[in-house]
Amino acid sequence: MSAGAPISELIVQGLAYLDTPYRFGGNSRDTGIDCSALVQQVFQRALGLDLPRTTSELAKIGDSLKRAQLKAGDLVFFNTRRRAYSHVGIYLGSDRFLHAPSSGGKVRIESLNARYWNKRFNGGRRVVSHTASPTIAATLQ
Repeated sequence: MSAGAPISELIVQGLAYLDTPYRFGGNSRDTGIDCSALVQQVFQRALGLDLPRTTSELAKIGDSLKRAQLKAGDLVFFNTRRRAYSHVGIYLGSDRFLHAPSSGGKVRIESLNARYWNKRFNGGRRVVSHTASPTIAATLQ
């Protein structure tokens, strides 16, 4: 498996969730999904990795990244509820990310450059190595 293959599969699996309705606490394409369940399911289906279920737990794994360091497949975090790391998405590259937004929304792709997201960006985490087969870059702390 080439170094890019795991990341490509991650992106393909993530895009399969486009237009899935958002539901807080949801974890199903049929009845709705929230942001952390989207991340958890995509990483499980694409790479067989069992990631934590909540955004706050996801924010503790992997290696911390600044925006300029982001690569496709990294996690991106936002302050959307007046607390850091309250929302998570999957970075796709070219300043775009996939996420399950909020009530009434559907899984979609957005730009980190959009004023709303740029203002609320908390940082990224790298969970999957970009140079080898999928591995957890760092263990739960």
